[in-house]
Amino acid sequence: MKLYSGPLSMFGAKAEIAAHEKGIPVEVVMVPFEMTTLYQPKHPEVLRVNPKRQVPVLVDGDLAIFDSTQIFEYLETIRPAPALWPAEPKQKARARLLELKSDEVYFPHIIRLMGLQATPEEPAAVEARRAATAYYDEMERILGDQPYLAGDFSYADIAFYMAQLFGARLTAPMTEAHPRLMAWRDRMSARPAVARVAGAMGRYLLGQGRPLPPFLATLAQ
Repeated sequence: MKLYSGPLSMFGAKAEIAAHEKGIPVEVVMVPFEMTTLYQPKHPEVLRVNPKRQVPVLVDGDLAIFDSTQIFEYLETIRPAPALWPAEPKQKARARLLELKSDEVYFPHIIRLMGLQATPEEPAAVEARRAATAYYDEMERILGDQPYLAGDFSYADIAFYMAQLFGARLTAPMTEAHPRLMAWRDRMSARPAVARVAGAMGRYLLGQGRPLPPFLATLAQ
């Protein structure tokens, strides 16, 4: 099994963490990436499999799929234990929704900040940070006294952990106003699969001379 990812691919990191959490042997192929040219030229396997021309791509024998959520579903099917979706139907639906919202509701605000780092007071940047903070408020309420977002550890946690990592890098970090989320992040960072993948991303960023938020700097040591 091969997973095509990139050193700064949030979605690729999600898939890699999931494979490690499942104990599934996977060869991770980091496609060429440069800070200036990004993923150009595109890797031929990525072009072959994904019409969107993006990582992650998973190839398992004659099966080739793309999209981190589709990869989650495949890994869950071939290795049901440990389960990374809740068994109870409503909790499972809630976890699936949280995973979707992390990618489709929260992360677009962080993407907006990627091009606004030099102008943090620009109205678009201010609004993106406000929206990210509102999302943290919501997740703080949802987490409550649970150890993880859907009760037990799930794909929802993997998705939001990697998304908030980018938020922390791009001027929209969680703060002490969200103590439950901060404790949740500590629990997530202590998981070996998470530390392995996030730490590698941190070391790549250090190699590029980029600053790291404190929790990521610890993992990158």
